[in-house]
Amino acid sequence: MEIIQTEKNGIVCVSVKARTTAELSLEFEEVVKQIIQCDKRRLLIDLGGLVYLRSSVLRVILNAVKEINQKRGKVAICCLNGYAKEIFKVNRLNSSISMTESVESGLNALLAPLKAA
Repeated sequence: MEIIQTEKNGIVCVSVKARTTAELSLEFEEVVKQIIQCDKRRLLIDLGGLVYLRSSVLRVILNAVKEINQKRGKVAICCLNGYAKEIFKVNRLNSSISMTESVESGLNALLAPLKAA
C-alpha cells in the first residue's frame, strides 16, 4: 500500500497505489484531512493504482469534495480503472466530480481560477 502526495501549481495530487484495505482507508482519510486543514482548495486524486474501490475510500472522497466545495475549491479524480469508474458512473458521481483520464488532464482541469473563499 502506498499513498504519494505531491504539489504542483497549487494543486495537491494524491496518488493511491494498492489493493484497497481498511488500513489504506484510514491512511488515505488522514492524508486528505491534513490537506483540507491546510486550506488547500485544489485536489487531484489519482486512483489509477487501485485494484478495488472500497466504500470507505469512496466516503473519504465524497467528504473531501463536500468540504473543498464549501471552500469554493475544486476536486478532480483521474485514472479510474474499470470497476472504480463504473462505481462513479452508476452512482452518477461523474456529474458532480470532475473525472479525467490522466494526471495531466486532471491538473489542467483544476487550473481554472477559483472563486474567493
